[in-house]
Amino acid sequence: MTASGVTATEWLTMPDLVEVLDEALGRVRRLIDEHYLVGSRRSGVFAVPSVFIVDGQPLSSLRGTIIVLQDAGFSDDEVIDWLLAPEEELGRSPMAALLAGHKSAVRRVARTLA
Repeated sequence: MTASGVTATEWLTMPDLVEVLDEALGRVRRLIDEHYLVGSRRSGVFAVPSVFIVDGQPLSSLRGTIIVLQDAGFSDDEVIDWLLAPEEELGRSPMAALLAGHKSAVRRVARTLA
């Protein structure tokens, strides 16, 4: 865990995302602008947690969850921190729950944060 309580994760820069997603830079930027992915500049360079990509695509259930959290007033950094940190009500991190197919439970908890 890091000082913020978020489990360490691999981060993908824009060039990494272009390669991993096999998409042009403009398309990668659009995925971010349209909330399919969320990233941070906390390390100085914009990057996205690698766990948000599954089988070469953004995790499908991530977009709606990002939008719910942003609507609740979360910054991009706060969205990432919440997704990666253990959530007591879910018994694991929201990201782990999304990866396990528990989108509804994650969004239910996210809606209570507004």
